[in-house]
Amino acid sequence: MPANEILQEATKLHKVSDSLDLLAIQHAPIAEALSILAGSVRNSATLLEVLVALKLGAPPELKFLPN
Repeated sequence: MPANEILQEATKLHKVSDSLDLLAIQHAPIAEALSILAGSVRNSATLLEVLVALKLGAPPELKFLPN
């Protein structure tokens, strides 16, 4: 089902966002830029989740997880 595949991609994006946040903590000189990128990636993941919920209907076996 397309919804499952799209939600899996959203989950991957959330993980990338988390990784960028960790890198921001570790690398002060570019922390602000990494944090901004992490937020953008997180927002993209959330938009994918909303798109699935509104247009395809979320499958019952998958739940949206907050960040």
